Amino acid sequence: MIYLYYDSRTGNVERFINKVVQITGWTAIRIQDDLEVKEAGHLITYTTNFGKVPDKTDAFMKEKSHLISSVTSSGNRNWGRNFAVAADKISEIFDIPTAMKFELSGTMEDINQFIDIIKNQYYDSKRGSEKLDIA
Repeated sequence: MIYLYYDSRTGNVERFINKVVQITGWTAIRIQDDLEVKEAGHLITYTTNFGKVPDKTDAFMKEKSHLISSVTSSGNRNWGRNFAVAADKISEIFDIPTAMKFELSGTMEDINQFIDIIKNQYYDSKRGSEKLDIA
């Protein structure tokens, strides 16, 4: 069983996760304060304030990074070089590979690529659709 731990503020990441779960049946758990994590998994989060890691995600990673195999981030391409940069920052700070980045709630192409990446462990992928087609 594959576990996905996610943080979502506006609902974009949650919409992405819901599609992934529909297709795969994987277990998705929303990050909350004092969340007990016993299973290794993958982190999916968002980028906030034009390039920051969300506080809840940061706190989660400080406690649970040893159980996280990869990081994926949502972002907005309008932010230029700060697009989904939370993944880069988490990857660097916690020495965890980036699986991929996607815009807003991703496209069906993004969702399928994410599933392929996680199943086959193609981390540090440069994949990610540039065409916006909300999933």
